[in-house]
Amino acid sequence: MDTEFYRIKRLPPYVFEEVNRMKAQARARGEDIIDFGMGNPDNATPPHIVAKLVEAAQNPRAHRYSSSRGVPGLRKALANYYGRRFGVELDPEKEAIVTLGSKEGLANLAMAISAPGDTVLVPNPSYPMHAFGFIIAGANVRSVQIGPGIDFFAGLDRAYQHSIPKPIALIVSFPANPTAMTVDLAFYEAIVDFAKKRGMWVISDLAYSEIYFDGNPPPSILQVKGAKDIAIEFTSLSKTYNMPGWRIGFGAGNPVLIGALARMKSYLDYGAFTPIQVAATAALNGPQDCVEEIRQTYKSRRDVLVKGLNAAGWPIPMPNASMFCWAPIPERYAHLGSVEFSKLLLREAEVAVAPGIGFGEHGDNFVRLAFVENEHRTRQAVKNIKRLLGSPSNLPDPAEKAVANG
Repeated sequence: MDTEFYRIKRLPPYVFEEVNRMKAQARARGEDIIDFGMGNPDNATPPHIVAKLVEAAQNPRAHRYSSSRGVPGLRKALANYYGRRFGVELDPEKEAIVTLGSKEGLANLAMAISAPGDTVLVPNPSYPMHAFGFIIAGANVRSVQIGPGIDFFAGLDRAYQHSIPKPIALIVSFPANPTAMTVDLAFYEAIVDFAKKRGMWVISDLAYSEIYFDGNPPPSILQVKGAKDIAIEFTSLSKTYNMPGWRIGFGAGNPVLIGALARMKSYLDYGAFTPIQVAATAALNGPQDCVEEIRQTYKSRRDVLVKGLNAAGWPIPMPNASMFCWAPIPERYAHLGSVEFSKLLLREAEVAVAPGIGFGEHGDNFVRLAFVENEHRTRQAVKNIKRLLGSPSNLPDPAEKAVANG
């Protein structure tokens, strides 16, 4: 019996697994690990959203199968949100779909529109699903390096010219996970122009649209004139309303791509539990002061963490959006790479972070820290890291490392 499954063979070992295993072992020994590793919001969902869930769940009629496209009221709420926030008009019947989180939407769209041998352009570093959704579908991914000082459009053009066959789609995601990079509307205008001239789809991931700190709300690619001719955009309630476990996201934009995703989902699911969709509708249509409160929580944590680490001798750029900071490995430890440096932080400072290489090879000189610990624990983490940075004897012995690596 063949156990070499085609799609599983295309998935490399999970990069974070070794650090996660060490984290679990440390906690089993009773160590208090301060965990910035996963972007998992830790605070409660706003009470009015929870109350709407409870109310809807008490109606037995809501216990039946839902719709894979999403209930009409929620799709209308999404269209209203795009109108208020971006000035973009959406047809809730043809240009909006509810997904089980944006991750599911990205993965199923990849299955719907790509075939083995197709090529897709993906920024590097980026959220793993941006690449692996298409890899699982059997397509090939060509990376385009992105980051400070990098001419992304020059790299994009080179990647397109050297791809055979020519790419069918381009992924963009800003504010970015993991780098927290933001762009303006002119960037999206250039992306739409690039893709239209080459007959490519554009898939935008806007999961962090409401987590910004500089008073400058991130734009949507759908604000660009003609963007809906080629672009679909995914959003999520996970971070905006502290609803990660509820698994509610959306696709919006090009009706052909929305239709392809809807057809794929019609074979795979019956949509989210209807009371969850009703509560999500209340989130989008209801009072929005909770969004500002959540934003300010992340800002306060960002300030404590990033300012504290800079003062401790670890220079880290201050992000102006997202719930992450993208931290260059301190020069003293740069030779370790992101996995070994993450293990060092865990072992010596009892602090967990995400190794940058998990987001692509161009991330190996960085680690990602998420603003998911309260300010008290964040200050303790800063103290622990400061102690590590000031210690002369915390580097692993090269011989021991060689033995450990076999």
